[in-house]
Amino acid sequence: MAENYMDLQLFKLCLLIVLLSSLIKSDPVPDQRTPLTSRTVRTKYGDVSGVIVTLDSKHLEPVEVFRGIPYASPPLGSLRFMPPVTGALWQGVKIADKFSPVCPQRLPDIANETAALKRMPRGRLEYLKRLLPYLKEQSEDCLYLNIYAPAQGRNFV
Repeated sequence: MAENYMDLQLFKLCLLIVLLSSLIKSDPVPDQRTPLTSRTVRTKYGDVSGVIVTLDSKHLEPVEVFRGIPYASPPLGSLRFMPPVTGALWQGVKIADKFSPVCPQRLPDIANETAALKRMPRGRLEYLKRLLPYLKEQSEDCLYLNIYAPAQGRNFV
């Protein structure tokens, strides 16, 4: 029974890695060179402004990215293990240029690459190396969305 549980957990981890790796590969972490979008989007919680991300391919158009948009109140205290509750409104324009913490989870230890390769194929290890920096900051306050949309217009920089 414990072996089936571990297999299920490994399958979930692999699925998460595959899904997130496509985003991580082409979506650089924002820095000072990533321009803010010129448009503001109004949501029911408040106004947001994202960043324009230029992807590493001449065949892909730039993308407007809104990172860390809260969609519910943090599931802390009496809200823990309950359905999400509508989040708080904010004033002004929220600059959505940073990833928010991920929900708490146990991360695989890949510090010893030789030992890690005994537990997983090299491809999975390489995915984990790229993925783990995005999973280090964990919090129960993790109900945030990252929204990707085609950039509007042609004046990106």
